[in-house]
Amino acid sequence: MKPVLLLCSTTDGQTRKICERLQHRLQDAGVTVVLTMIEHAREVSPSDYSLLVVGARIRYGHTDGRVIEFANRCAALLNAMPSAFFSVNIVARKPGKDRPETNPYVQKFLQRVAWRPRLREVFAGRLDYPRYGPLDRNLIRFIMWMTDGPTDPSAQVEFTDWHRVDAFAQALCAAVRA
Repeated sequence: MKPVLLLCSTTDGQTRKICERLQHRLQDAGVTVVLTMIEHAREVSPSDYSLLVVGARIRYGHTDGRVIEFANRCAALLNAMPSAFFSVNIVARKPGKDRPETNPYVQKFLQRVAWRPRLREVFAGRLDYPRYGPLDRNLIRFIMWMTDGPTDPSAQVEFTDWHRVDAFAQALCAAVRA
């Protein structure tokens, strides 16, 4: 069986952490997994994999442009094979925006690309003010203030629902075996 490719776009590391969790869960189920960062997307051929999974971070309301470019460049191939997409964003912490069909960033991504992943998910990310530089810290605090989120500059808040990440890993395992 061909391996699974996890293609990851991250800024502060939470999407990578989620990808690593998925990688471990799949490997525990006997699936070979290759984890590659989006910076190396041009070096991979989706046809070498049984399943391609893209994990994309949102930063200031935007999906990484490299993810959009990859999805459009490889859309025909990705649409012909088992594939999955998940977005990591703080908006997903809110009920009603915590599902792929209701999350504005997942919907915006799907409008911008020709790829139609068979599996889709969204996970809330992590807020880590002490890790951010002064500009990011203040911009993110302002966004959180506008959206009723935490604004304490010392706050470190894990919004990711790891049980949902594990459930997504199970869905990926089922897709590989199908």
